[in-house]
Amino acid sequence: MTMTDRRPFTLEPTEAGGVVRLAGEWRLADLVELDRVLAGAVWPKGRLTVDGAALTGLDSAGVMLLYRRLQAAGVPWSRVDLTGFDADCLPLVELVADRLAALGPPPPPQFGWLARLGRRVSSALGALPNWLYFLGQVSAALLESLRLPTGFRARETVVQLEAVGLRAVPIVALMTFLIGVVFAYLLGIQIKKYGANIFIVDGVSMAMARELSPLLVAILMAGRSGAAFTAQIGAMKVTEEIDAITTLGLSPMQVLVLPRLIAIIVAMPLLTFFGDLVGIAGSAVVAASQLDITLVTFVNRLKDVLPLDMVVYGLYKAPVFAAAIALIACRNGFAVSRDARSVGERTTSTVVTSLVAVILINALFAILHTEST
Repeated sequence: MTMTDRRPFTLEPTEAGGVVRLAGEWRLADLVELDRVLAGAVWPKGRLTVDGAALTGLDSAGVMLLYRRLQAAGVPWSRVDLTGFDADCLPLVELVADRLAALGPPPPPQFGWLARLGRRVSSALGALPNWLYFLGQVSAALLESLRLPTGFRARETVVQLEAVGLRAVPIVALMTFLIGVVFAYLLGIQIKKYGANIFIVDGVSMAMARELSPLLVAILMAGRSGAAFTAQIGAMKVTEEIDAITTLGLSPMQVLVLPRLIAIIVAMPLLTFFGDLVGIAGSAVVAASQLDITLVTFVNRLKDVLPLDMVVYGLYKAPVFAAAIALIACRNGFAVSRDARSVGERTTSTVVTSLVAVILINALFAILHTEST
């Protein structure tokens, strides 16, 4: 007969809390089976009475196991009453409980850097199936919209396009103009020493078109639109609006994800090109004021040194950045649990993860397109 068959304990709820009746052997040899049975117990709130009348054997290991399980379940020993123990067992129970209470809770386990790295990698790999499932849902919703265009949410897409694209124009203009000014000023200090002032056009235009403008716009979109997507969908998850959408027979992917995904994919290349123009304009201001290069000379030099394929290279990176930001943001929005704190945590996670994804994707593009340098 196994430990489970002998029922080493029974739990009876009462108005004040509950009664735990211990039975059989609670010794070191039975510890593994006891721990397995105790792992599935649901302990009541309030006071707990532990009855040891049916015990046939008890040692310090059994008492320690019971104490630790109650402590892990949030039942302090101060709320435990002992009854039914014989004269030999009761002092043992009290002695072990007093010693364990004096020691306090066990310290959390300390892991080395390799163990922590392994846990993070394992956690990331564990989330991979959920990501694949989400990507499959988005792909299925996109194919369904292509098959039945009447289900496409055009009005919502236009609203998101305005929020993501049109309203981002001022901040994109400010950031790229200032970056163009700063980059041109720093580069101009160096090339002015050698009398190569005209090469300011080469350096700034190539840097803005190839790297700076796409990256700056992607970073702004991650912090602005990505965080907004997560917060909006997360708030809908908390208020059960997503459940209501599903109840109405609509697809949350088509209603919430596709409009945001399409809007940001369309807006990012346009904002990137706008950033190219404004950033180069900022450098032209510095060139005219600090390096005696007129606007006409700047534009003529720009036509000669900035190839079209470099501009296109920067532009076709933008939709990839946009798709990564939108998918990360929407996935985190759907992963919000039903509390406000989770919305904040997921929004922060969206920004951090999106920035890392943008940098990794940009590095991958640089490796695969070295001929564009």
